[in-house]
Amino acid sequence: MAAARVLVCGVCVWRMTLATVYFQEQFLDGERWRNRWVQSTNDSQFGHFRLSSGKFYGHKEKDKGLQTTQNGRFYAISARFKPFSNKGKTLVIQYTVKHEQKMDCGGGYIKVFPADIDQKNLSGKSHYYIMFGPDICGFDIKKVHIILHFKNQYHSNKKPISCKVDGFTHLYTLILRPDLTYEVKIDGLTIESGGIEYDWNLTSLKKMEKASAASKDWKQEEEHKSQDWEKHFLDASASKPSDWNSELDGDWQASVLQKPLYRDDLKPEGIDKDVWLHQKMKNTNYFTEYDLSEFENIGAIGLELWQVRSGTIFDNFLITDDEDYAEDFGKATWGETKNPEREMDAIQAKEELKKAQEEDEEELLMGKFNGKENKFRRSHRRDEL
Repeated sequence: MAAARVLVCGVCVWRMTLATVYFQEQFLDGERWRNRWVQSTNDSQFGHFRLSSGKFYGHKEKDKGLQTTQNGRFYAISARFKPFSNKGKTLVIQYTVKHEQKMDCGGGYIKVFPADIDQKNLSGKSHYYIMFGPDICGFDIKKVHIILHFKNQYHSNKKPISCKVDGFTHLYTLILRPDLTYEVKIDGLTIESGGIEYDWNLTSLKKMEKASAASKDWKQEEEHKSQDWEKHFLDASASKPSDWNSELDGDWQASVLQKPLYRDDLKPEGIDKDVWLHQKMKNTNYFTEYDLSEFENIGAIGLELWQVRSGTIFDNFLITDDEDYAEDFGKATWGETKNPEREMDAIQAKEELKKAQEEDEEELLMGKFNGKENKFRRSHRRDEL
């Protein structure tokens, strides 16, 4: 058994050495989280966060996270980290969210921002790279958002992904790979996956981009044809004939010669620098597919959302380039406390039910007692009469 534990620990250490962890937050140092997270002051009506493990939990300290505290408010808070680019690398974004208040309308998603984000002025208008996580409102909206910023626009995943709607803590994971595949996990289980180019309606965008490029090439060719005079030059060696009569023949002009072509980097000998050089224009503004999931200056993570009823707890934030590390981290955090959390909730539910039954019985007994007392008083009054 001891040897097995040593082997497991060795594997974890090996994975950690391979992984690059860009950001990790578990709120294990008490109120020091306020030194890392910046509350936006863009709006004086923004709701405030507190550190809490909630009314029920698996571990009082490990389950502490940022909890919304005021009903009917917008919230905006963020944390910085060393900027990085995920070009050519896998990007894993993971965190836990607990709608302890049984969310009826509000967001439980996170946003990943560029490094130049103004944290003090963070708001719904702030530019972000990625938005990911659950959103619940009424019976119609119970989904997981995945929004990517591309070509100065925000693009949503077109596949409907259902989120968890109970009051327990759940682990949400988004994986974006350099081969343009993605994967969404909830509680460690894959619930959606596919190709970014197709599942974000970007195939049409690609066709539009190529059509625009082809149109630009055609326009350039038309401009070349309309400026055909540039392909000719006057014969500077020619002189006006001696018998030229300007009054009869008009103004004399040297003959126009065709300029030779210049193609494929082969320059004919004997052509001076003034000769027109024809080059085929090549358009380089084609659609770059890898831009779909690559972001050059990732530098902050935050919560920018609205909630009708407060009480949601956000915890165990992780941004890394290693899927195995994210899986291990999820097991070591949410995986260790999920069952104890449900056990505590079940115990509280039984206690609340028992208390409610006792109160009902007490009210019933009091009702019977009051009924007898009223009957005695009516009888006593009749005797007096």
